[in-house]
Formats: sequence, structure tokens, C-alpha cells
Amino acid sequence: IRQDLSHPCGLELWLSGDQIRKGAALNAIQIAELLVQSGALKSAAMATAQ
Repeated sequence: IRQDLSHPCGLELWLSGDQIRKGAALNAIQIAELLVQSGALKSAAMATAQ
């Protein structure tokens, strides 16, 4: 946080977050689950049972 030089009563605030990795991991799991449900991909349990 620092003083905003363009406005006498303003503050500058810079934030960063790392939600991309969690989102990408969740997307990968959801895609894999859909592939298993559609039969396009076998789950590990199904593969070892055969």
C-alpha cells in the first residue's frame, strides 16, 4: 500500500493471487471424470479389474 501520487486522498494497492493452479487442477479432474463417464477413458479401478 502506498500513497497515490495522482490523487491527494488516494492509496495505491497491488494484490496478487494464485488461484490459477487450483482452478486448472480442478478442471483436469472434472475433464477426466467426464471422460471416464463417457467411456472414452478407463478409470484405474476398471483397468485393474480386467
